Amino acid sequence: MACAAVIGVAGAAPVSAQPSAAARTATGALTVSGVLGGGWDEKDSDSDARFRGLAAVSRSTAWVAGTNGTVLRTRDGGDHWRDVSPPGAGKLEFRDIEAFDARHAVVLSAGEGAASRVFRTDDGGATWTESFRNTDPRAFYDCMTFFDSSHGIALADPVDGTYRILSTADGGRNWRVLPTRGMPPAQPGEASFAASGQCLVSSGAYDAWFATGGAAKSRVLYSPDRGRSWTVSETPVPAGDPARGVFGLAFRDRTHGLAVGGDHRSGRPSPKAAAVSADGGASWQAAARPPKRYRSGVAWFPRTTRVALAVGPTGSDVTLDGGRSWHTFDDESYDTVDCSADVGCWAAGEDGRIARLEP
Repeated sequence: MACAAVIGVAGAAPVSAQPSAAARTATGALTVSGVLGGGWDEKDSDSDARFRGLAAVSRSTAWVAGTNGTVLRTRDGGDHWRDVSPPGAGKLEFRDIEAFDARHAVVLSAGEGAASRVFRTDDGGATWTESFRNTDPRAFYDCMTFFDSSHGIALADPVDGTYRILSTADGGRNWRVLPTRGMPPAQPGEASFAASGQCLVSSGAYDAWFATGGAAKSRVLYSPDRGRSWTVSETPVPAGDPARGVFGLAFRDRTHGLAVGGDHRSGRPSPKAAAVSADGGASWQAAARPPKRYRSGVAWFPRTTRVALAVGPTGSDVTLDGGRSWHTFDDESYDTVDCSADVGCWAAGEDGRIARLEP
C-alpha cells in the first residue's frame, strides 16, 4: 500500500543513512515519503493464517509463523512463499519465529501446558525437530529472542507469581528453565502479550528486555546477563485491565528503546500508546504524539538512529524523531514488523497478509 501523504518533521534526519534530495523539504525536514518510499507492498502468501511471528533475514528472505501451525518462507522478496510448516503442528499457534538465515530458524508456539513448544530447522524447513515441550500446565510461553546464533531465551507468564525464563546455548536444540531467584515478583494479574513476537527482545550479546500489561502498571524488565537477573521499571503506557499494557518492544542498542501497546480490543481508545527510553529501559517517557490506536509491533528502521515503524490492526505509523512523535502512513491490518540490516522491512498479520516496504 502506498503512503497516503507527505509529512514533514523538522530536524529528524538519519545519522547513518543519507536520504535522497527528494526526501527533504525547503527547510531541511525529513519527510515520511522520503523514508518510506512506496510504503507497504502487499505480497500474495496463498494463506489465510494470522501471522504474529516474523523474521526478516534480508530484503529477499523472510519467515512468518502463525495460526494452524503455519510457517512460510520466501527467498525472492515475497514473490513466492513456500509452506514449510512442521508436520503435525496444525493445532498449534505459532507466535514467534527467529531465523538466522534462509536455512536455520527456531519457532515458538504459545499456549497452556503442552501447547507451548519450540521447533528448530537446519534445512530451510524441509525437516523440523521439536526441541522443547512445556510440561507445566500452569506455564504459558509468549515469545523468545536470540543474542546470537547460539544463545537465546524464551519467556513464560508468571507461575506462582514469578515470570519463567527458558534458556538455550546451542541455537535452540536444547533448553532449560533458569532459576527464578533473579526475577522480581509479578504484579497481581500481570502477564506478557503473545501478539507480535516482540514482548521479549534483545540487543547485543547479553542485554534483554520484556514488556508486561494487565496489572495496575505496565512494566519493562531488563536483564544484563541473558536472563539470569532482572530489574524492573514502570512505563506510562496505561494498563489496569487484562487487555491493556505494553505489547511490543524494540531496542536499537543497549540504550535506546521503544515501547508500543494500548488496548487491543476493537474500538477501544489507546491513549499514551507509546513510550521511549534513553537509558536502557531504566526509565520511560510517554511519546508526545503517540499512535492514535493500539499498536502491537515496533521495529527500528535500519541504518538510522531516529526512524522506526509501528504496526497494529488499524494501521502503521512511522516516527522520525526517535519515538517522540508518530505519524500514520497506512491503514491496513498488521500484527508484527521486522527489519533486516540491508533495509528489508517486512510486516505480517491476519488473513495471510504479508508486506514488504518498498523504496
